[in-house]
Amino acid sequence: MTDMVLSLRDVDLTLQGNAGPVEILRAITLDVARGETVGLIGPSGSGKSSLLMLMGGLERASAGQVQALGHDLTALNEDALARFRRQHMGVVFQSFHLIPTMTALENVATPLELAGRRDAFARAEEELRAVGLGHRMGHYPAQMSGGEQQRVALARAAAPRPDILLADEPTGNLDNANGQAIMDLLFGLRDRHGATLILVTHAPELARRCDRVIRLADGRIAAEEKRKPEAAE
Repeated sequence: MTDMVLSLRDVDLTLQGNAGPVEILRAITLDVARGETVGLIGPSGSGKSSLLMLMGGLERASAGQVQALGHDLTALNEDALARFRRQHMGVVFQSFHLIPTMTALENVATPLELAGRRDAFARAEEELRAVGLGHRMGHYPAQMSGGEQQRVALARAAAPRPDILLADEPTGNLDNANGQAIMDLLFGLRDRHGATLILVTHAPELARRCDRVIRLADGRIAAEEKRKPEAAE
């Protein structure tokens, strides 16, 4: 299925806890098409973030197969996974994960430099301007608000022009106004770069903007709804 950028088949995830093995995900089978926007919803502990991490190769499946862009992520070693993510994926977390000793521009440019891009700083500047931070490029994370830091994180994720954009509760640490702004920017980046977007959210208004919504419960897919996404008001 060449139009599928992600394919999961009978995927389990079991992690070792203090009291023994804990089943996090069970029998997950899922396809995501190129250009699709998918919202992962469900109660805390249902496995949403773990599923997102599996899709990004940040967790390894205990059983089953995870394929991304035709590559079997379950068969790649850590170095190969890191290279694949740098080339094809952008990840945005609830906690911004910015490097505190680097400016906004350096935070966005450094991953591009590590990937060998000669235009790293020019690309970083372009993406920061696109998220409205052209005036904050020389500022450090501690000098920026939470909303501004998340904008830097969005710019960093979008700068490599990823095929797949993963977002884990991107508005979770923000107030309503900043959360709405980040939502608009996230979908704007998706539209501008044509990336497939998969996001974990507790926000109904964010889920409603997705092409498809998948509800998880107890580590399984409990329901799935394909919907006509709502535009931003």
